[in-house]
Amino acid sequence: MNSIPIPISTLFIGVNGLIAFALSYIVVMERTKTRVWHGESKEDIATQPNYLENPNAWAAFVESLTQKSVPTKTSDDGILQRKVRAYGNFAEYVPHALLFVLALELMHAPSWLLWLLGGALTVGRIAHAWGLIKTYGPSPGRAIGFFLTWFVYIIGASACIYYGIVGIF
Repeated sequence: MNSIPIPISTLFIGVNGLIAFALSYIVVMERTKTRVWHGESKEDIATQPNYLENPNAWAAFVESLTQKSVPTKTSDDGILQRKVRAYGNFAEYVPHALLFVLALELMHAPSWLLWLLGGALTVGRIAHAWGLIKTYGPSPGRAIGFFLTWFVYIIGASACIYYGIVGIF
């Protein structure tokens, strides 16, 4: 018997945690390049005061460091908005989907089902993020991503309902 009580869920929680970190990093780097610290475009912040005109010591230090280490983009190509949405979409769907895998593993569902759901979720979320970041509008990556995620939601929710009913009776 395995000494780790939920190894499959643990694996997918860890892998998807790293994907969340990577998407967060991508957003932070794009914010640094565009110097858009809040919102998703220069228009979003046009009416807000520019605190970097008279920065405090910490803001001046960070701005100086980033200007030296990350090239500034001069045009708004919409990529920041797509990167923010890729991260946001990931954060919206993955926690619940991982709960399906975790609950099913705790209910001793077959390991093939856990691998299917965890694998489909992980591949789907990578494909969706890639398709969203690389392409404006519909793309194969986005389609694969949302269909795999919906598959996980439908099968995962159905399996949880089944194992819940079986567990009650």
